[in-house]
Amino acid sequence: MFTIDAHLDLSMNALEWNRDLQQPVAAIREREAGLSDKPDRANGVVAFPELRKGNIGLVVATQIGRFVAPDNPLPGWHSPEQAWAQTQGQLAWYKAMEDAGEMVMIKDRKGLEQHLLHWNDGTPNDKKPIGYILSLEGADSIVDIKYLERAYNKGLRAIGPAHYGPGRYANGTDATGHLNERGRQLIREIARLGMILDATHLCDDAFWDAMELFSGPVWASHNNCRTLVDHNRQFSDDMIRVLVQKGAVIGGALDAWMMVPGWVRGKSTPKDMHCNLEKMIDHMDHICQIAGNALHIGIGSDLDGAFGKEQCPYDLETIADLQTLPALLSKRGYNATDIENVMHGNWLRFLRNAWRD
Repeated sequence: MFTIDAHLDLSMNALEWNRDLQQPVAAIREREAGLSDKPDRANGVVAFPELRKGNIGLVVATQIGRFVAPDNPLPGWHSPEQAWAQTQGQLAWYKAMEDAGEMVMIKDRKGLEQHLLHWNDGTPNDKKPIGYILSLEGADSIVDIKYLERAYNKGLRAIGPAHYGPGRYANGTDATGHLNERGRQLIREIARLGMILDATHLCDDAFWDAMELFSGPVWASHNNCRTLVDHNRQFSDDMIRVLVQKGAVIGGALDAWMMVPGWVRGKSTPKDMHCNLEKMIDHMDHICQIAGNALHIGIGSDLDGAFGKEQCPYDLETIADLQTLPALLSKRGYNATDIENVMHGNWLRFLRNAWRD
């Protein structure tokens, strides 16, 4: 089944992890054997051949560049200008992949429909470019508000104001605090440009500020449920309710610590914690119970988002195994229309509503 994944850190993997995503996952793992500079070395699950094998023809692909103040212990850049330069290097990689025929940027309704026709024309996927919608995870690299329009003109279509910790525009996971004036300006500029606001990673204070200020299209590219795994990274039921009211789609994430309670980084294993793809469906089910339908869930896997096979469902060897989800959803009582909506339909409806022309 044609599949959309609404959150993949492809450029981060290519440039910071030095992975040639044109190679199969097995070749990337083999080249990384024996390396220990990253926690997920030789455990990656994402590459272009596996995306094509899994019929994942459209993805939301990220740029990311965090600014860190002198008292911020998180990894990141020491100035917003450096963070901007990092994201522009990532964009250059996406453009190189376009030149190589591996990817095609999707930035409007016409391009979306053309890509869907091409990808679903019944011919093999082997040579088809993977469509990507460019998203910025965390707004720290937007040097000042004028840079957002510059980024939009380069193809940026979605933005999450925060990532982890304190941010220049909004605070994110493990931080607290309301939007500052710069953040409020950012929300207004996102609306003016007609961009998609990604609510993922916003701390609770900033989330509620953004929901009050923003009237445009909002999604949560990769988020799970706080009721099932109690952490501020997850959405509370009240947060899910307001997102449903705004017509959002919430992408289920496959980072094990977000899927099952009690995960201990570096010690827990997916099998020991019984973390399989069914756990993703548990989170989807919870959202459906709140919404009263299956129109607000999708896939936003975050696979290879600084973790690999050591910290994702044990029944997923590569991202191509997302194709096992339809059978699992059917077993849980989802009908054929619901399953199509989870795999691609809900994201497509959202994009068609957001991109009227």
